[in-house]
Amino acid sequence: MLSRDAFAQAAGAVDAELARVQGERRILLKGGVVLTLDRQVGDFAQADVLIEGGKIREVRPNIEVSRDAVAVIDAANRIVIPGFVDTHSHSYQGLLRNILVNGLLNPDYNRDIQNILTPAYQATDAYAGMLVTALGFIDMGTTAIVDISQVSHTPEHSDACIRALQESGIRAVFAYHRGAGPAAQYPQDIKRLQRTYFSSKDQLLTLALTANLNANVFALAREVGVPVVQHLVGNDLSTPLIELGRAGLLRPGDEYIHCLGIDDAAWRLIKDSGGHVSICAPIDMAMGHGMPAIQETLDHGLRPSLSSDHGVTIAQDFFTVMRSTFTLQRLLILQRARKGEQNLPPLLSCRDVLEFATIEGARCANLADRIGTLTPGKEADIVVLRADRLDVWPLNNAAMTVVNMMNPGHIETVFIGGKVKKWRGNLVGVDVPGVLRLVEEARDGVLRRANYAKNLLG
Repeated sequence: MLSRDAFAQAAGAVDAELARVQGERRILLKGGVVLTLDRQVGDFAQADVLIEGGKIREVRPNIEVSRDAVAVIDAANRIVIPGFVDTHSHSYQGLLRNILVNGLLNPDYNRDIQNILTPAYQATDAYAGMLVTALGFIDMGTTAIVDISQVSHTPEHSDACIRALQESGIRAVFAYHRGAGPAAQYPQDIKRLQRTYFSSKDQLLTLALTANLNANVFALAREVGVPVVQHLVGNDLSTPLIELGRAGLLRPGDEYIHCLGIDDAAWRLIKDSGGHVSICAPIDMAMGHGMPAIQETLDHGLRPSLSSDHGVTIAQDFFTVMRSTFTLQRLLILQRARKGEQNLPPLLSCRDVLEFATIEGARCANLADRIGTLTPGKEADIVVLRADRLDVWPLNNAAMTVVNMMNPGHIETVFIGGKVKKWRGNLVGVDVPGVLRLVEEARDGVLRRANYAKNLLG
């Protein structure tokens, strides 16, 4: 057992190492298992990753650099991967985590979350909910998100959401969504948001627009030059989607979430128009949206991204999301095999699912040229996972360990754009007690204004 002085000395060494990492332009991750997820670069049982100026400079074994011009991080017994990309999060709902006990989409979610609690949000509440969700994502190894926060009750609410994303340091697509009440300015306020916050291409935040199968909103997205993010959950949604296609309003890079309630013609339209798919298997299964469309996506020649949707009922960590997707698809195919079907689709591999969680997420978010793989030239969104733990050791297969055995507790270090956001298990530069107090106060205010009672033990 370490003495108090030894603890202090160890803490000081960690702080000094972090200061070196933060202060150097070059960082070398040394000797880890590296899953680049770039088939041209390859994966490595042992290799180094050199970060320079916020970008990945080189990935290979035994990179030699002058030790006085680089911060070296020992990655032995670690797995180094690209950061996870969550392509569908209603992040403002961070105040409402686990509040919808055993809830279903209908009537519970639409009644309680959408029509009772969300209208009670003030702009400061939107900020607090967004901030705690974004920081929670970083803590769990998710370095980029597509945020869809239908809390734009006023322009100030939208501004508060964007400010929280900026301050958290996460990479995000802000998919501007509707709000409630007479002061809401959706969708036309996207022009002000674009002018105010998104004039630069060299930043962590980009812009999109949700559309709700509304032709006028699709047309506005085309006018301002941003992708559309579209939920597809319901019955017979193919007709309105096909009508949008006939009107020439669909574009490459548009995102379609859930994809429940559409037919083969609509699936072909999504693929032929260059659209991307986001599958959120845990929420679909738990809340009654429908059977997650993982196999339909694959059958129509699309590689899906993955998403968590929201935290009011299910954890937003990507280990849960990946494992749910993996086990569901295999169950569906294996059940068909037991019934005697022939010529079945292939079972998903752990490598497939890890690609869905990273590079396919980057493609869906229109960020594949910047992130999603550990490719030299891309920005350094990197997660370092501890494999020398009693619950996963010994390491026999890296991809399977990440997808089927790990959890957020294995996230040791996180980089976004080459900047260290989590170090040795702790978020960097975050006043965690202060954030917790802010979020609790905001939660209490929303519940009070909505006259909604929490049920801690129910």
